[in-house]
Amino acid sequence: MPETPTTGDERVGTRLPTWVHGFAWGAILLATLALVGLSRIGQDRNVWEGWRESRELRHPGYAERVHINEVFRTRANTWSNLAFVLVGLYGVALGWHDLRHPSLGRAGYLVRTPALSLAFGLACCYLGAGSGLFHASLTRFGQQLDVAAMYAPLLVLIAVSMGRWIPCLPLGAHRRNLPAWPIWIALVVVASVLLFLYKWSMSSLNVLSTLIAIVSLCAVLDRFQTSRKLDVRWLCWSGTALIAAVICRQLDIAGRFTGPDAWLQGHAVWHLLTSLSLGCMYFYHRSEVTTPMDLAALENRPN
Repeated sequence: MPETPTTGDERVGTRLPTWVHGFAWGAILLATLALVGLSRIGQDRNVWEGWRESRELRHPGYAERVHINEVFRTRANTWSNLAFVLVGLYGVALGWHDLRHPSLGRAGYLVRTPALSLAFGLACCYLGAGSGLFHASLTRFGQQLDVAAMYAPLLVLIAVSMGRWIPCLPLGAHRRNLPAWPIWIALVVVASVLLFLYKWSMSSLNVLSTLIAIVSLCAVLDRFQTSRKLDVRWLCWSGTALIAAVICRQLDIAGRFTGPDAWLQGHAVWHLLTSLSLGCMYFYHRSEVTTPMDLAALENRPN
């Protein structure tokens, strides 16, 4: 049974219980140990033989040297994807925390809807796994999964914004309200599947740019909401991290970041900074607090 609801304040969404840190970093440590073990088992063997190669195997698009006969054909670019998984683990842990500790204070929509935190966390883990598989294998399937997985966390962030504006749907003659979050999550799943299946028939740059633009537009529209407020500092950190990530990625493609054997690669930094950007956007949504008027409307709304 859920524990007694807690009252909230303006920091209710961004306070992190100690166990959340322990869970996220403990799981990352276990994942790291498992991956080290896999790399040892497959050492000096082409474990990806038989998989269809991507173009990047023979004609690398990034600066890091390719080691064909290793489990991780590009090392830094593979390991850096654990950053996405770490962000995802925080999302899952906070979603579980919100589920067990319902907030009755001024907490915003995301804190009140744990399923969306869980969805965001799983989407980030999916991204880390998909991108990690691609950079480890440099296979065509890995590339397809990598590109499709990039969209999932952004789709969830859009769903959070849509859910904030349309949290419930009227049903039946008695106008009973049903929560809309299952519909938003279902749409995210359907869109993610379609974007995976039709990856090769569309421009990934156009799709990614469009999703980022929609997330940004939603954040701009948030500024016109008088019934709630969100901490814009998280939004600024997210944008700054994303801009820095793009710069590092482009420098890496141009061969102007570091050498091919350096432990710090521009595309690996891209992974680190984009995961930071996603994490900041998540906490931007968690920072939402409602006004007393809006809160009263939510609590008095018919079930």
